[in-house]
Amino acid sequence: MRDLLITGAALADGTTGDLGVRDGVFVPAADVTDAEQIDADGLLALPGLVDSHTHLREPGREDAETIATGTLAAARGGYTAVHAMANLDPVTDSAEAAEYLKALAGRTASAEVIVVGSVTKGLAGEELSEMGLMNRSAAGVRMFSDDGKCVMDSLVMRRALTYAKTFDGVIAQHAQDTRLAGTGACCHESEISGRLGLPGWPALAESVIIARDVELAQLAGGRLHVCHVSTAEGVEVIRWAKARGVNVTAEVTPHHLYLATREVESYDTTFKVNPPLRTDEHIEAVREALADGTIDMVGTDHAPHARQDKDHPFDIALPGMLGLEQSLAVVLEVMINTGRLDWPTLVERMSYAPARLSRTATQGRPIAVGEPANLVLVDPSARAVVDRDASASKSRNNPYHGRDLPDPVLATVWAGRLTYRR
Repeated sequence: MRDLLITGAALADGTTGDLGVRDGVFVPAADVTDAEQIDADGLLALPGLVDSHTHLREPGREDAETIATGTLAAARGGYTAVHAMANLDPVTDSAEAAEYLKALAGRTASAEVIVVGSVTKGLAGEELSEMGLMNRSAAGVRMFSDDGKCVMDSLVMRRALTYAKTFDGVIAQHAQDTRLAGTGACCHESEISGRLGLPGWPALAESVIIARDVELAQLAGGRLHVCHVSTAEGVEVIRWAKARGVNVTAEVTPHHLYLATREVESYDTTFKVNPPLRTDEHIEAVREALADGTIDMVGTDHAPHARQDKDHPFDIALPGMLGLEQSLAVVLEVMINTGRLDWPTLVERMSYAPARLSRTATQGRPIAVGEPANLVLVDPSARAVVDRDASASKSRNNPYHGRDLPDPVLATVWAGRLTYRR
């Protein structure tokens, strides 16, 4: 691994200087002599971004994404780590499956892959997975989620929160009451869903599960993480729970910060996602919550799909959209450029907080001598029209295609290695 010398970069706090990188850590710039140089004059150097919610599809659906392509997309978006969700084939519900995924990543990844185990065996919602064995395995799993499915059984959820507490694990919930939303719900319940004839998902189907789970987390004394919060009602429940001292964190996706229900009027299945795109009042609520810290972090819910899984009528196409490459762009557009966030707070929401979620010691660290050399170089003024065919991802279900957005990432360094450079 060649040394790096990054000159003239500004940090999030406004200080400017040169950065040296050797053997995967930051060193004094004066100590680096024979090095690859990057002129970062006019650029921001931020700690590497960490995604709390990524679907890599390997093993099982390599036609949609692989660890190699998914983490390359992550690097293109400024990410140096991703939490890899468990809904794979086979499901990551055992120590063997967790270690296998970690080993795969060790051979092909362009970012650190943090293994997420399932809460229940086979994502069936009935019997707890091998959480303790996964935690004690070489994969060191601390985060567990049946994402894509909600753990509907309250007793199972209570047991998961109680058990995970014994090793400081966190349970991440896909908050969707399947009885209220219905198995076919594919659009936010509103005038638009009625007019289009699409099964509606009421906002209440999210908030009632969050309300149940924060009560269970308080009872069990465990850590709860709420995935992809998308409703004003959900935000209010989380705000109430935090005021009571419940150990709960939450994430919001870039698409729920930026895209609205009206996108589905085209019946373009790119915009089918779970939870669905919401109306303007919900978008405003999650933006405000991300700004004030009620929502702790941004999680992309990067969900690549092969064309044959999206090329169907809207109500039966698979839900999900790409997110890793344009996540920082969207947050820059709707939160930084509007004055809702400053750069140090963005670093907290997109690097520090998601690293703390799984207690990942190698990520979410400041740019300082002796720290792991994970960073992204950002040009806040750069813009481009998004082209889905230029994506590093293997899939093309990119909801930002054709939109003029910031294009801030110029280089990404993971553990001292350049994983992306424009």
